Amino acid sequence: MRQLLLVFSSMLTLSSLATPIMTMAGTTPDLPQMRLAQKFNCNNPQNQVAINECAKLSYQNADKKLNQVYQQLLPTLERSRKQKFISAQQAWLKFRDTNCEFERSEYEGGSIAPSIYVGCLENTTKLRTQQLQEYLKSDR
Repeated sequence: MRQLLLVFSSMLTLSSLATPIMTMAGTTPDLPQMRLAQKFNCNNPQNQVAINECAKLSYQNADKKLNQVYQQLLPTLERSRKQKFISAQQAWLKFRDTNCEFERSEYEGGSIAPSIYVGCLENTTKLRTQQLQEYLKSDR
């Protein structure tokens, strides 16, 4: 619920801006914070905690790439299309997060639930990045 309120309030804030100076394409939802003394070998994770942490790192890399492509695309759009694009991205973020919450719900309470969630975030984010890259190619 807290996450949904944060998304809604950020959507209201962004939609109230006539011309955004900078808008991020993706946001990292509240992911579990793990403070561990060891580094994980993400090429060969040995337990569920390592799998979850490596999945989170992989998603964060995908989200970073999405934001880079988003920032490249935004200035290429005509002013009349820019706000539509921002609105579409906000709706996509809500869809992504809600859909991944649904996927995770099948494993609620299980140790695999976090990796299911961030795996969904990563896959959905990579698909959106491909879409934005296609927009970037066609708008030039």
